[in-house]
Amino acid sequence: MTFSALKSLFAAPLLAAALLPAAAPAAGAADAICYNCPTEWADWGRMLKAIKADTGVEVPPDNKNSGQSLAQLIAEKASPVADVAYLGVTFGIKAKEAGVTQAYEPKHFDQIPAGLKDPQGHWFTIHSGTLGLFVNKDALGGAPVPA
Repeated sequence: MTFSALKSLFAAPLLAAALLPAAAPAAGAADAICYNCPTEWADWGRMLKAIKADTGVEVPPDNKNSGQSLAQLIAEKASPVADVAYLGVTFGIKAKEAGVTQAYEPKHFDQIPAGLKDPQGHWFTIHSGTLGLFVNKDALGGAPVPA
């Protein structure tokens, strides 16, 4: 996702890259709370700086993982703290089921493949990753590489 696309998600009202908590935004006009947006992951460090520079919105980094973020969203359901959350797809689905999301369709939502979004916009993907495995063939002692 480009910065301009991500920026539109954080424009007023503050909206999510992955999902929105069900209640109104908790943070003030000059800041936003995003669960699971650590600076070391998925280029969040650069994105958080760019959001601040371009919109004036301060989004402090957060090191929760998807499971911790979902647990906190559920615990805070009656009085939400987060404005947005960045979750893995499975956790986005669970968040919708738990009733802690708000539907939102960003620009170009119709271009996201059906299997990578909730039809009502409660969650959607913003990137994908590739898993690679390396095998030390010398350590196999002549055995074939597992398939």
